Amino acid sequence: MRPDPVVALAGRAAGALPGRVSKRDRAPVPERAPPRWRNVLSAVLLTFACLLVPFGALASWAAHGLTDTGRYVRTMAPLAADPDVRRAVADAVGEGVMREAGRKVDTGPLRGAVGPFVHDAARSFTRTEAYRTAWDAANRAVHDAVLRALRDDGAHGAPVTVDPAPVIARVKQQLSDDHVPFAHRIPVTHTRIPVLLAEDVDRLRKGYHVLDIAAFWLPPATAVLAVAGIAVAACRRRAVTALGLGTALGGALLALAVAIGRRLTLADLPDALHRPAAGAVYDALTATLRTVSWLLCVLGLAVAAGAWITGRYGPRLAARRHARGSAVPVADPVPEPTRARA
Repeated sequence: MRPDPVVALAGRAAGALPGRVSKRDRAPVPERAPPRWRNVLSAVLLTFACLLVPFGALASWAAHGLTDTGRYVRTMAPLAADPDVRRAVADAVGEGVMREAGRKVDTGPLRGAVGPFVHDAARSFTRTEAYRTAWDAANRAVHDAVLRALRDDGAHGAPVTVDPAPVIARVKQQLSDDHVPFAHRIPVTHTRIPVLLAEDVDRLRKGYHVLDIAAFWLPPATAVLAVAGIAVAACRRRAVTALGLGTALGGALLALAVAIGRRLTLADLPDALHRPAAGAVYDALTATLRTVSWLLCVLGLAVAAGAWITGRYGPRLAARRHARGSAVPVADPVPEPTRARA
């Protein structure tokens, strides 16, 4: 059934009347702006995620890097050849020998003549293979003793002590293998040398448990906050850019904290002569932490730069690609045939 032409004309006229606009001629309605609470919630989540990045890295380094005895010994092993460390060890050994000799014999006038020879012998010992063996064994023994004390909740009020007998036995064996005279007569005595006082152990035990819990929960919590902040954001590309910049800032703050900690640690030492040796030990222990801080800076800046570049040039490249794909080649017009003249 054909529509009535009169009705069709009436409809067209009604559409053309003033005050009525056809759907095709209506102006496009702008999209509603995203709710403000999404931006606020995303900013809060990303801020907390960026703040937890340096703390999570620090807790993981302390709970997993410093508590591995094998890794600790391997980290400290190169310091046996450090000149500042060898000088500090030679001075400590020389002072210990002279102190033990002073307890047994009155070496008042003789101390000035014997002291230089003892210190020279101690410096010569730090250049031998036996010294490197003793260095590794002593670090392993001290680390095991401190770690057992920190993990033992029932050892309250007890100091950390180390038995030097295994270290002396290794040194004695090394000297005997090197055919040093009278090496087999070195006595291997069992005694307890204090390493940490009881009050220091109790304080460090509490900090160790806090770091252990933080190292377990902070990394996944940081990842969850970052993903939630990006998912809630109205513009996810801007959220990724903000997360990258915040991660880079957290890495820079972590590197700054390591540098400030080094300065404060060396400033608290009473002996200024042994500060270079303490600085070498601090640098060796925090080398992994410094590497992680710079990796966070580089990774955060790379993510932020990638998000900014894709946001700025991505739509243009997509538009060009779409224009090239939708372009249809137009054929040349066929000339009309000409009539032949009569």
